[in-house]
Amino acid sequence: MTLQRLPLVRSIGGRPDPAAFHGSAQFRDGFFHNRQPAPVVEQAGRASIARDFARKGSTGRPRGPIPVRTPELPATAADCAATWLGHATVLLEVGGHWVLTDPVWSERVSPATRVGPRRHHPVPMPLRELPALSAVLISHDHYDHLDARTIEWLTANQETPFVVPLGIGAHLLRWGVPPDRIVELDWGQTHTIDDLALTCAEAQHFSGRLFTNNTTLWSSWIVATETASAFFGGDTGYHDAFTTIGDEHGPFDLTVLPIGAYDRRWRDVHMDPEEALLAHRELRGRVLLPIHWATFDLAFHSWEAPIEWLTRAAGEVAVAAPRPGERFGVDGGLPTTPWWHDVIRRGGSGDRPV
Repeated sequence: MTLQRLPLVRSIGGRPDPAAFHGSAQFRDGFFHNRQPAPVVEQAGRASIARDFARKGSTGRPRGPIPVRTPELPATAADCAATWLGHATVLLEVGGHWVLTDPVWSERVSPATRVGPRRHHPVPMPLRELPALSAVLISHDHYDHLDARTIEWLTANQETPFVVPLGIGAHLLRWGVPPDRIVELDWGQTHTIDDLALTCAEAQHFSGRLFTNNTTLWSSWIVATETASAFFGGDTGYHDAFTTIGDEHGPFDLTVLPIGAYDRRWRDVHMDPEEALLAHRELRGRVLLPIHWATFDLAFHSWEAPIEWLTRAAGEVAVAAPRPGERFGVDGGLPTTPWWHDVIRRGGSGDRPV
């Protein structure tokens, strides 16, 4: 599936109005801030990171083809199920609602179509085969979580609202999303759609699509009905609010938490697998779906390192480890086969390997 190519300036997005955010406890001095200190890499550190990326070669790439499953979706959404479509894109089923998180269908996570991190595997399903969505959730505005081309397609072909953290509405307006389909929330605020409650929750990260960081907010999301609940972590470092969220909104049937793209130089804004397990326990989660690994090369660890570390350290935690496109329900048999072993043995297997 080919998405429409956008001019570079348009793909970057809009300019949020700082005057709109003065009521937010997260906003001061013209920028959004984490509640806890979480320094982003300084300029000297960025230079060393750029140098290391130039030298790292094939580290971070899969050694074999990644198995991709064509999703087998029911006619109606289940009470609690999920289909991991790669990276942070997940099709959630909660209380009979379809909710899509951080949808990215583009080949590269970049404002341009010819440069930037490229997919290791195709998206398991075309956009046109998505069910009618109750909502699209966005965690923050980095290119690997907010894809302008995908947003434009969803705007034209679905009727769903986009529920986003403060400031991201400016990007959506730039890409043609009608104002009445944009819901901007601060941490702690909730938007309801029939019996579905979508609560914007704390995350520890940063934002930015070009040269200016933190003019839009970042968040995690609580997706809940009276019968089921899921926590979507988006992209975050470990923080002490996981316990508070678990106490106030848990227990969760499903937690969807990032485990990849970690590095000691940015540990405050990206969790490693051990921290994801700790967060899952503090959230009082039942099943953990690990995301933010396998699809794009965004750090210096090997391709399989996040899932290998997670499964070794999981202990009593119920971990779902689906292939991209593989659907599972929290009350059914969880996918636990270590399919990535075939990839690192250069064998590969699956329905549609690359």
